[in-house]
Amino acid sequence: MSIITDLSELKSPIQNPVLTIGNFDGVHKGHLALFERVKQIAKEINGSSVVMTFDPHPIKVLSNGNGPPVITPTPQKLRLIKEAGIDIILCLPFTKEFANIPAKDFVEKILVEKIGVKYVVVGYDYSFGKNRQGNIEFLKKMAQKYQFKVEVVEPVSINGIIVSSTKIRKLVQEGKLEEAKLLLGRNYQVTGTVISGKNRGARILGYPTANLKLIDELTPKVGVYAVKVHIDNEVYKGVANIGYNPTFGNGAFSVETHIIGFNRNILGKEIIVEFVKRLRDEKKFESPSELAEQIKKDIQEAQKVLNAI
Repeated sequence: MSIITDLSELKSPIQNPVLTIGNFDGVHKGHLALFERVKQIAKEINGSSVVMTFDPHPIKVLSNGNGPPVITPTPQKLRLIKEAGIDIILCLPFTKEFANIPAKDFVEKILVEKIGVKYVVVGYDYSFGKNRQGNIEFLKKMAQKYQFKVEVVEPVSINGIIVSSTKIRKLVQEGKLEEAKLLLGRNYQVTGTVISGKNRGARILGYPTANLKLIDELTPKVGVYAVKVHIDNEVYKGVANIGYNPTFGNGAFSVETHIIGFNRNILGKEIIVEFVKRLRDEKKFESPSELAEQIKKDIQEAQKVLNAI
């Protein structure tokens, strides 16, 4: 598997490329259905499965940084696409200049001349080019002219819900992680670097926590969660609190995780927190000792949840 971040790296067209194009934020079950079809066709024509995606998310560029929070930052997105078994990933820088490429030029100069496309597999709502002027009908006309094929994959529905990044984002923000998991095909997770906190966890409450500086943008609803924590390819059970620590006054927003039975110093280390189940809302307690008693109950509840998996 290779990752290409600049089309100038392609010195000659790819062998029989079967291509899908999109942002693929979340790499959810709808995206995975596209990838499966791409791989299937590539196998049939002795070709290469190719995914074209973009960094940063096009909406960020087109809305001057005001787009929605991303579900999967680029490194995680690329890892998930790789794990899906794709041969080549074209992760192209998305700029305002790129956004201004007319749909006709995008097909002729990039898909045909640079990539040498044989098949394009797209979702039912695909559009492309300057001002989204290219649609599936236009792509099919260009395919006839340049002798490649186009296949449209219909949306994936689960329990009557069409799988989409927008829907998953909403579910995560509402704390409905088990519903989000159905559409994603995995638990939602965030990545962050462990930073120094207020040192209340171990000193005042008796439960040390890893305070995270997040790399991800999308965080679940404020509250307490049963989580799995990934550190150096090992997985630990834990309890995460997302919120403002109201027991100690109006604190800054934080994501703090108590890793059960863990006592190593991981300051400065990058870790992954995988959200399994929302346990309760964040609330203000009358005293630190009352909060400590609740944390004890949260840990017991989290262990029950995590042991049942």
